[in-house]
Amino acid sequence: MNNIKPLYDRILVKIGIPDEKTEGGIILPDSSQEKPQQGEVVAVGNGKLLDNGTTKPLDVKKGDVVLFSKYGGMELALGDGDYIFLKQDEVLGIIE
Repeated sequence: MNNIKPLYDRILVKIGIPDEKTEGGIILPDSSQEKPQQGEVVAVGNGKLLDNGTTKPLDVKKGDVVLFSKYGGMELALGDGDYIFLKQDEVLGIIE
């Protein structure tokens, strides 16, 4: 992966690969595959900049596996996979 450092309350998530087969073994074409909604955090910003000028640390950290909305963030493809930039507010939860 390129050296990308998210700013402020943004995080960079490597998204999972969608299932190419159903449980019954039917192969799904790309157009009908569900968009992944989870991935691993690979980089985080310094924190959310508050109105008083201080920075609040983020709740997520590198290595966390997170759930996010299908339609949030900005997707990008890098040499080793697909990634999405999210604001921490767009993260729905951390998978433990």
